[in-house]
Amino acid sequence: MRLSEHPLIGAETIQARVRELGAQITTDYAGRELMVIVVLKGGLLFAADLLRAIRVPLSLEYIRAKSYDGDHSQGHVELRVLPEQPLRGKHVLFVEDILDTGRTTAAIMDTAKDSGAASIQLCVLLDKPSHRTTPVHADYVGFTIDDHFVVGYGLDFDEHHRELPAIHVMENSFK
Repeated sequence: MRLSEHPLIGAETIQARVRELGAQITTDYAGRELMVIVVLKGGLLFAADLLRAIRVPLSLEYIRAKSYDGDHSQGHVELRVLPEQPLRGKHVLFVEDILDTGRTTAAIMDTAKDSGAASIQLCVLLDKPSHRTTPVHADYVGFTIDDHFVVGYGLDFDEHHRELPAIHVMENSFK
């Protein structure tokens, strides 16, 4: 597989959309404190920019889930790092890089539901609805994309390409 020559979504377009999402979240959570839970590792870069665009009091936590090996889903979800703060009674916003099959997101959100969060919402940079196998809905979506394997801005292929400021498609080198 090789990296597409031109980005699917450019860096400036991403940054403009992140600011829009931050403004919307600020409006929606006005008067409430927010607990943002970043889904590692892919959501880290998106979350860093998004947090700077949100203008309400917030606390920050992390969760680490793994469901991919290379470009293939393993079919199960491993939750490796869980939030340290209790979620009971909190307004929780999960920030994730991509909503793909929905399995990982469903497992993460079920954990929050079981913990007694007051509200649970999801913000994703990318939504790939054509690939969904588990019914999950994102409350805030940066971009909806077709069924591509993408990298950049936190998304990786075997831990490579996270540092790219834009979103690129990993193309089959035999094309």
